[in-house]
Amino acid sequence: MVRLVAWVLAGVCAAAPAAHAHPLAPALLELQEHPGGHVDVGWKRPLMRPPGDTQAFVLPSRCTPVGDPAVSQEGGGVWTRWVIDCGPGGLVGERIVVTGGGGLGIGALVRVTLADGRIVERVLTPAHPELTVPAEPRIVDVVRDYARLGIEHILTGPDHLLFVFGLVLLAGTTRRLLATITAFTFGHSITLTLAALGIVDLPSRAIEAGIAASVLALAVELARRPAHPTLMRRRPWLMAATFGLLHGLGFAAALRDAGLPAGAIPLALFAFNLGIEIGQVLFVLVVLAAGRILGRVAGEVPAWARRVPLYVMGSLAASWWLERTLALLR
Repeated sequence: MVRLVAWVLAGVCAAAPAAHAHPLAPALLELQEHPGGHVDVGWKRPLMRPPGDTQAFVLPSRCTPVGDPAVSQEGGGVWTRWVIDCGPGGLVGERIVVTGGGGLGIGALVRVTLADGRIVERVLTPAHPELTVPAEPRIVDVVRDYARLGIEHILTGPDHLLFVFGLVLLAGTTRRLLATITAFTFGHSITLTLAALGIVDLPSRAIEAGIAASVLALAVELARRPAHPTLMRRRPWLMAATFGLLHGLGFAAALRDAGLPAGAIPLALFAFNLGIEIGQVLFVLVVLAAGRILGRVAGEVPAWARRVPLYVMGSLAASWWLERTLALLR
């Protein structure tokens, strides 16, 4: 089964160079309403954007700009801030639209703080690009939007997916696979929670380089002859839990960029983590199903050809690690 599933990796690796090695953080639109109708607007775009990114937003037509916008770079994004005047009616009942898809279908988080202090947050995507500002925020919206954000984050991250794919190849049997994926989930859930709550704070560039190194280490292990199995091959769940701690910090970086809703932080954190798990399970199921289909039609595969996907995986991971390490040094 492992031998057959390895062929699926070739398709994943062929598509990966055209994409960014890590999912991009969503754009963030902040609207801070003040008594009298003035609204502070902040639009944050990630520094790293895919080609053809046309993501933008449309505010209510009756809102007019006041003064000139100010642009600044903060952390991993570029902020554009200005003030608009929406009149005495405020933002309740008004439509906010995000256009474009950010190149990879990644959504934009919209955070509206009304004049009375209430906060409304939604994740807008190409499939759901509009928000009508409600009088009262709903818990169901928080769960749905942050779960969707978690699914998009894992499924648009080739490095995370390639690591999970490597775990499938390394585990081999169904029992070992369940233990390995569970250990990976346990590991990244711990650091995702700690980092999202601000208890742990490490430089994002160092984390990204470490994630690439974890994929490279897994590719090297898969390319070894199994005659003398290492600890990683004998106990794949131990390695998965350890590297899961690192990947959880990467997940948390995107969640911090999106922000957590005031008053619903535990719920949003749970929904985001749930979304990651849903995306991860879907990916594993697709890989296993593709492996079965290939097993029926591909026949016997030459020994040298079975190793090609592993070398492609290692080459991609090495290029990501080199790119991110150079960025870290700069």
